Amino acid sequence: MTRGEGARATGVDPQQLWLSPRQPSRGRKPAFSRKAITAAAVALADAEGLEAVTMRRVASEVGAGVMSLYSYAPDKETLLELMVDHVSGELPTADPLTGDWRTDLKAIGHLQRALMLRHPWLPTALSARRTLGPHTLAFLERALAVLRPTRLDGAAKLEVFAQLTGFVAAQVAHEIAQAAAAQSPERTAAEARYLAAVAADGRHPELAEALAAPGRPLDPDSTFTRFLDRLIDGLDTD
Repeated sequence: MTRGEGARATGVDPQQLWLSPRQPSRGRKPAFSRKAITAAAVALADAEGLEAVTMRRVASEVGAGVMSLYSYAPDKETLLELMVDHVSGELPTADPLTGDWRTDLKAIGHLQRALMLRHPWLPTALSARRTLGPHTLAFLERALAVLRPTRLDGAAKLEVFAQLTGFVAAQVAHEIAQAAAAQSPERTAAEARYLAAVAADGRHPELAEALAAPGRPLDPDSTFTRFLDRLIDGLDTD
């Protein structure tokens, strides 16, 4: 499938969305803008989750009639594109690089994680194919600059960035789920008892050995850093 076919399948034309955005051409100048609509949708998703983001709710937040929003975002899919690029504008793109591509790539991973934790709906939104808006492109440009010292060709550099973003999104989604599960200590204790019983049954020696090994810090920051280091340090760039 070509990029154009993918865009048509989702109803989003990237060129129309980012290069030639439509603006209302009749009547009085509206009291809101595409940026204001997008910011309202982001605030709603941050507070209540993506399921709360409907055209009607967003229209209510900006004090507009729902039909008037369609001049800026004809459907929720387009609105999600705008939301993803809007929050991507929070990612710094002008800070100097260290020259050590692994260090700089890890910094990108930490920046992505912080962004997704501020906007917990973002990992879900990124699971669908998204267009590359101006803020997203600026951050991608920075990531490609980070990878310039490697021997990777252009396609491989794009794959590394996609792999990193996918890892961060999956890890943040897991963090969020674990934080929710921690609200039920009874279940956590029950799961620990179950694993202890399984490890002692003699049929899972590898698991028993792994569980008997010295533990490591389980706080989200330390866990993420270990996983990120393992991912990036293991990249083959030859």
